[in-house]
Amino acid sequence: MLTFWPPPHRAWGPARRLARARALLDTCYAQPLDLEAVARQAHFSRYHFIRLFRRAFGQTPHQYLMRRRIERAKTLLAAGQLTVTEVCLEVGFQSLGSFSTLFTRLVGQSPQRYRARLAARRGFIPACFLQMAGVAPERLAP
Repeated sequence: MLTFWPPPHRAWGPARRLARARALLDTCYAQPLDLEAVARQAHFSRYHFIRLFRRAFGQTPHQYLMRRRIERAKTLLAAGQLTVTEVCLEVGFQSLGSFSTLFTRLVGQSPQRYRARLAARRGFIPACFLQMAGVAPERLAP
């Protein structure tokens, strides 16, 4: 009978355990996450987990989670089916103000302006595409 020592979670090494924790953040980003629980999932103490995560991924787990939420929010805003408040709640924020502030800081424009910019570009077809398709841009003008 084979027995494994140390247990598998220790044999995996820190990189695999960190990847598992990051996958948890990716799948559960919209839920309220407790850093202690995520660190426990990776079998690290809280502070050791933060140090290793920052070293491995260049940002703290909280920063990673916030960026993940904002990226998902950008996708939902582009789809245009939900209001900004609904998007805010859908990606796990509790406050529209904190969502808008963070979105503006990371994206460079407010969620409303981001959505409006995307909506304005939907009807735009670059002239190079029209030229490749053999359609003269003048023929499309109303």
